Amino acid sequence: MTDGVNTPEERPSEAFRGPVVLRREQKAGPGSTTDQRLLDSRGPTDWVHTDPWRVLRIQAEFVEGFGALAEVPRAVTVFGSARTPRESAEYAAGLEIGAKLAQSGFAAITGGGPGAMEAVNRGASEAGGLSIGLGIELPFEQGLNPWVDLGVNFRYFFARKTMFIKYSQAFICLPGGFGTLDELFEALTLVQTKKVTKFPVVLFGSDYWGGLYSWIRDTVLGGGKVGEADVDLLYLTDDVDDAVKVVLEAYKAWEDTH
Repeated sequence: MTDGVNTPEERPSEAFRGPVVLRREQKAGPGSTTDQRLLDSRGPTDWVHTDPWRVLRIQAEFVEGFGALAEVPRAVTVFGSARTPRESAEYAAGLEIGAKLAQSGFAAITGGGPGAMEAVNRGASEAGGLSIGLGIELPFEQGLNPWVDLGVNFRYFFARKTMFIKYSQAFICLPGGFGTLDELFEALTLVQTKKVTKFPVVLFGSDYWGGLYSWIRDTVLGGGKVGEADVDLLYLTDDVDDAVKVVLEAYKAWEDTH
């Protein structure tokens, strides 16, 4: 040992996995190389489930998503429950929202599933607009609804969420469950922290969303957990034309600053 630095004779033995250096007990593991395990189809398949391999899958999802959506014109993401019945008023509202967005020159993006998502995709497609579905791999069979014109399926929620945000100019939330709530509050957080700008979040259906809106205004704001401007990020309405008007005004404001 000289001045605290190992001499060559004292250097511990090491092994390499690409750029990763392994010494001492960390050397334990398969003696084969990564490319050997890749090319040897007779070996175990556990390697396809390791974290480094997942990184490549994640990268591939972003590449596929960016590639598929890069040419999409201005768009609005509409969330809502997969359990919405076709004969319900909520489904009819989804049809109208999809159609009005298409007529206003916006592509309609949904999670690609049934229920409210199907209604929006159907409304947009039947009105001659671009209908987009971003699906997710789930433990139960779902698949993209038949009114999706451009669809991408994802393994990872976070990759899918990035596409919703990156390629949308607004969110409209129809009545929905945990998935809709998840996307709603993620969008609010990103707008509040100015990670995205000029991004209206519309809650459609005062009977459904009114309690949540009142709780945010009275309890969350009342307790000093958010500011007045944060509550103003939400727009509650029961009128389709009003919802689309909010989207159009926000998009025009964004255009004027860019």
